[in-house]
Amino acid sequence: MSVYIFTGPTISAAEARSELEAVYLPPAAEGDVYRVTLQRPQAIGIIDGYFQSLPTVRHKEILWAMSRGVHVFGSASIGALRAAELGTLGMVGVGIIFKQYRDEVLEDDDEVAIAHGPAEIGFQAASEAMVNIRMTLQKAELLNVISTELRVALEKIGKELFYPDRNYSLLLRCASESGLPETHLARLRQWLIKNRVNQKKQDAIAMLRLMRRQLARGLKPKKVSFCFQYTATWESVWRQSGELQFDANAQPRAIVLDSLLEELRLESDQYKRHAQKALERFFATREAERLGISVSPERRKKMEIAFRRERKLLDDAELKCWMNDNNLEDHEFEALMNDEARVNWVRQLAQYISTSRLPEQLRLSGDYHRLMARAIAKDRALESIGLKNPCLENTALTENQLLHWYFEKFLGKPIPDDPATYADNLGYTSLAAFRRALIKEYLYRRIEQQEKATKKRA
Repeated sequence: MSVYIFTGPTISAAEARSELEAVYLPPAAEGDVYRVTLQRPQAIGIIDGYFQSLPTVRHKEILWAMSRGVHVFGSASIGALRAAELGTLGMVGVGIIFKQYRDEVLEDDDEVAIAHGPAEIGFQAASEAMVNIRMTLQKAELLNVISTELRVALEKIGKELFYPDRNYSLLLRCASESGLPETHLARLRQWLIKNRVNQKKQDAIAMLRLMRRQLARGLKPKKVSFCFQYTATWESVWRQSGELQFDANAQPRAIVLDSLLEELRLESDQYKRHAQKALERFFATREAERLGISVSPERRKKMEIAFRRERKLLDDAELKCWMNDNNLEDHEFEALMNDEARVNWVRQLAQYISTSRLPEQLRLSGDYHRLMARAIAKDRALESIGLKNPCLENTALTENQLLHWYFEKFLGKPIPDDPATYADNLGYTSLAAFRRALIKEYLYRRIEQQEKATKKRA
């Protein structure tokens, strides 16, 4: 199970974990939902978020998360706000506060905003949310602790307070200074000791329990009715967001994408090569999504086996070390192999189209003339000795010797465990077609060596 929850002053991570086992993160700010989505979770829960000290979580990143198959839940605070705004697009809102925003009973952000301490002291609340004050006063009215008139007057006073200053002590002091009945205020003050309503916390717990039930039943990837639009603003957001990583103390930290790219760009040609590969992966995954390609467990496992063989990650300890080096958890590696299997599938489907465009690419790269001249020279040389369509016997080598010559002597790399897959990845129609290409290359190089030796003797 892969679930991430943003919380802080509303409910502590320790208390929330007793309701739902998940990765608990600080209040959400701009870019946080994007970074978490890169971890490929099943679900994200948003309870708390920043309002003023940091840019708040964007609607666009929540929409992007859902478009990537992630279920996003919201309640209590910024989560309730965003769920009310994005509920028609698929975000799941939970709790009374969410419903009041959705039904426009509440409108202002300051209804849920509070001041709180830093992470070092557990985001301890330093003020009271207006929505909690409202629910508390309504309960007091219902139990005849205060009158309707007093409740309305107190709500008005509370609303006029700046949100970081809101608390019951200041509220009652202001009420007393405004001339409201002291005996009624004293009764309310005594009642508040044990009867305050923390609606934000109740809603947060309700969301965690709903998520736990849905996850237990099996949560399939999110399906959305909208088409996510890539815009210049969105590109700016994700470029600045980077990736989410965890330090040795399991504390989250962001690695900004531009910092990573700066290191790559300093390697010049490596940047160009990786950028081209990344573009290929982007379009391949988009095409896989368009075609609705799903990867079976067998195909995914086959992809993993080929991946591990190619990188010599033959035992689990070597694989785990590689995953640690690349900041991948088990579920992220699983997702990477799924994506790689889909990309490989699309490559195979598009092989004819891409092959037909290769001459254009070779002309642009400057390699066309060199390779075409060599292809013509090879065909003429083999035809001149009657070997236009040579076979393995013409080389006087076994198949294993031929592979040894090509991989170990010519390329300087070991023979792959699965030559058929290697050939398939290079676009050969079969292993036999790959073998014929090696035979022709071996014979042509032997002809070239003989011609050089003849010229030397002359």
